[in-house]
This record gives sequence, C-alpha cells and structure tokens, in this order.
Amino acid sequence: MGKHTGYNPRLVWRLSLAQLISWGSIFYMFSLVLEPLERDLGLNRAQVSLAFSLGLLAEGLMAYPVGRWIDQGHERLVMTAGSVLAAVCLALHSQIYSLAGLYLVWMGLGVAMAAVLYAPAFALVTRRFPHDFRRAIITLTFLGGLASTVFIPLTAGLMSSLGWRNALLCLALLHALVCAPLHWATLRHAPKWLAGAQDVAGVVKRSGLRPLLRSAPFLLIGVFTVFMMSVTVAIPAHMVSLLRENNLPEAWVIALPATIGLVQVVGRLLLYFFDRHVDLHLANRLIPMLIPLGVLVLLWAPHTGAWQVAVVGLFVVIYGLGNGMLTIVKGTAMAQYVSREHVATLNGALGVPLALARAAAPLLLGVMWSPQVGYSHGLWLLLGLSVLGVAALAWAQRHSFVDD
Repeated sequence: MGKHTGYNPRLVWRLSLAQLISWGSIFYMFSLVLEPLERDLGLNRAQVSLAFSLGLLAEGLMAYPVGRWIDQGHERLVMTAGSVLAAVCLALHSQIYSLAGLYLVWMGLGVAMAAVLYAPAFALVTRRFPHDFRRAIITLTFLGGLASTVFIPLTAGLMSSLGWRNALLCLALLHALVCAPLHWATLRHAPKWLAGAQDVAGVVKRSGLRPLLRSAPFLLIGVFTVFMMSVTVAIPAHMVSLLRENNLPEAWVIALPATIGLVQVVGRLLLYFFDRHVDLHLANRLIPMLIPLGVLVLLWAPHTGAWQVAVVGLFVVIYGLGNGMLTIVKGTAMAQYVSREHVATLNGALGVPLALARAAAPLLLGVMWSPQVGYSHGLWLLLGLSVLGVAALAWAQRHSFVDD
C-alpha cells in the first residue's frame, strides 16, 4: 500500500464532486417530487413516504457487503456501478405510473446510495490515505454538505421549466455523464486487499467483544446514534412539504432548505473552534442539543405574520448547524466512549438497527401527517426522540470505558 499513502487532493476533489451530485440528485430530490407523485399517481403521503423508506432500508442492508467489496480493493467497480445504477433508476423513475414501480425504483436507488454516498467514500480514502484520511473526509463532508444548497433550487428550477419527469432525466444524465466517468477514471490502482486483515469473527473471538456489545456505553451510544439518525433522516424527506405547511411563499420554500447545506458547512468549520477552545466532551454534549432545539422552534413557528419567515429561518440555522456538526459527533462517539481498538466492529453491529431506523422514520412522519394537524404530531415525536438521544449520549459519557 506504500505508494497509495500520499495524499492526492485531485482524487479527493473529484470524489467530492461526485458526492455533491449523488447526495443532491437522490437524497434531496425526494422532498421535491413527493407532492407531484401524490398528485400524478393518486397516492397519499404515507404511500409515497414508504418509497423513500424502502430506499434507505436497501441502502442500510447493502452497507456491509459494499464495505467488504471496497476493503477487497473493488472500489472502482463498486462506485462506478453505483453511479450507473443511479442513472438507470432515475431514468426509470421518470417513467413510473404505479406504486409498485415507485417502490422498485427507490429500492434500486437505495442500493445505488450504498455504493456512492459517504460510507464507501470514507472507507476508500481511509485505505488510500491512512495518514491523511481525516483531511480527505473533511473535504468530502464540506462539499457533501452543499448538496441541498445546489440541488434543491436546481431540481426545483428543472421541474418548473421541464416538469418533474424530465427533471429526473436530467439528473440521471449527471450520473451517467459525470459521476460514473469520474469514478472510473479516478479510482484506479486501488490498494490491494491485505491477506492478513482481521475479519469480524476473528476479532470477536480473540478479543472477547461480547462484554462491550452488552455494555451500557455501547447500548447508550447505539440509542443516541439511532434516535438522532431517525430525526435527521425524517426531516429532509419532508422538508419542502413542512415549509409549505407553514404557508411560506414558494420562493422561501425552496430557498430555506437550500440554505441548510451552507449552514451545515459553517457548522463543520465551527467544530474546529470547539476542538481547540472547548472541552471535547462538553462540545459533544452541546452539539446534539441543537437538533431538538431546532425542532422546537419549528413547532412554535407562526403560520402567518411578519415573524413567520424569521422564525422558520431560525429553525434552518439551528438545525443546519446542529446537523453539520452532528455528523462528526456520531462518527467519533463509539471510539471516544466505548473502544478505540474495536470501533469498526462496534459500529458495524449497529448496521441493522440504523437501517431500520432510517427506513421507518420518513414513513412514520408521513403516516402521522393529516390534513387536520399537518406534521405537528410527527414533529413532537421527533422532538422526543432527539431529547432521548441527547440524554443517552450524556449518560454514555458518564459510563465511558475510554480514558482521556
């Protein structure tokens, strides 16, 4: 692996561009097509929400095999095939006229997300740049965080001028003509599979991980990660409809969620300040609190009046800052409070619960919506889950196994 250990900024920036397109054209696209799908296919909110949930479930279930293929040096094939699959599924999405077709397309998009979003990208830069992977991951998350800023107005503009079906065809072309060639041309010469690498069963057998898997810190970090993931996945899927429910002008409905991407990037920059000037564990407790605070602001937002846009804008700032920094907190909590040596295995043990939570949360928010009360009942549920998640992390810190 020696010749692959030097940091390659060109590779990272190309990979980051593909991340920007992939996040924006798949994950953030759904909130914009939710209402047109209801209208044109004669579906209700719960039926359409299930499509996104099935996609997230497929992504979660494919995460482990995709990770294994990348560890074996197949990153070029995996990510190129993922981009091709995304292009095909988006093109098929533009032609669907049935509920079954919608569900099949989103399961395909879920498989594509497993192959092209953060998880495989983080894994491959860690293998290629073992001494500089943090710098690579920061770059990836900065550009990934701008996906909503770029693609919500872009997709909305395409839908307005071309219709939602032709807009999806345009997004499909981005994967076929930009992402797939980028992955194929950039990800050459992957590091070889290490024959002596430890498999999960071997690690568990030799180190006795069972006590860790049953420990309070692990279970609490699991609760924290699953609950916070549920909230931060459910809200983007319904963001546009949430803001329309607050009777905002259509320009603000598009502009405010697009701004979240910029705010997330600002949050990640602020995290550098926290790392240098604020106690790490205090920062880890404070950052997740921004998520329930943002949900509470949205619940209290007036549906009319001069303060309407300002209050919803405050939600965007608080939620965006919190979500931007929360990505790093979730990614490091297991190593900081349970075990640094076995962090990959421990995070892998949360794969199925995370997949189920990611799938259930958008669906549940859609099921709880009604014309009479809108999203209010679902938002109160998300508020409760986020508060429990914050408490679980604080409790895990008190029972931590890891010494500073």
